[in-house]
Amino acid sequence: MSYNFSQVESDKAKILEWLAGEYRAIQTGRATPQVLDLVHIDLYGSRTQVAHAASVTIEDPKTIRVSPWDKTIISDIEKAINEADLGLSVSSDDAGLRVHFPALTTETRQKLVKLLKDRLEDARIKIRSLREDTNKDIDAKAKEDGYGEDDRMHYREEMQKIVDLANAEFEALFEKKEKEVMGNE
Repeated sequence: MSYNFSQVESDKAKILEWLAGEYRAIQTGRATPQVLDLVHIDLYGSRTQVAHAASVTIEDPKTIRVSPWDKTIISDIEKAINEADLGLSVSSDDAGLRVHFPALTTETRQKLVKLLKDRLEDARIKIRSLREDTNKDIDAKAKEDGYGEDDRMHYREEMQKIVDLANAEFEALFEKKEKEVMGNE
């Protein structure tokens, strides 16, 4: 008998992708279109990402240009960006919006690092929860399928290796983003 860890690996990848997405959305003082990934507008009766309703391009290192395909939604996009509280300033013109990224102060950088740590801890909690659920499943299958104690412990050790690898990947993402936020890339 063997335990199938494919669902666990898939769930681990989803948690890693979630963390990477959260980190992409945290602005670092440099213009990145991904910072708008979490900004949604109500468009024709449904919630839509800004990137799906407009062209989002980098204009210069501190500015991105948002050019909606439908010029009537410029004010809706501006309102959504301001309400998202991303610490960005927005100005509009005939062609669309300019989103300006302010220079980060030391205090702001420290707050962002704290936010990064909070997201890292959230990912760790998710992977620990996955480990708990998987270990319960291993124990249940051990009783059901008649695994021996050695097999059960072996599968639990395999699960711990997956958790350790995930935590190392989470930590690597955190360290990379922390360097970016602190301006040490």
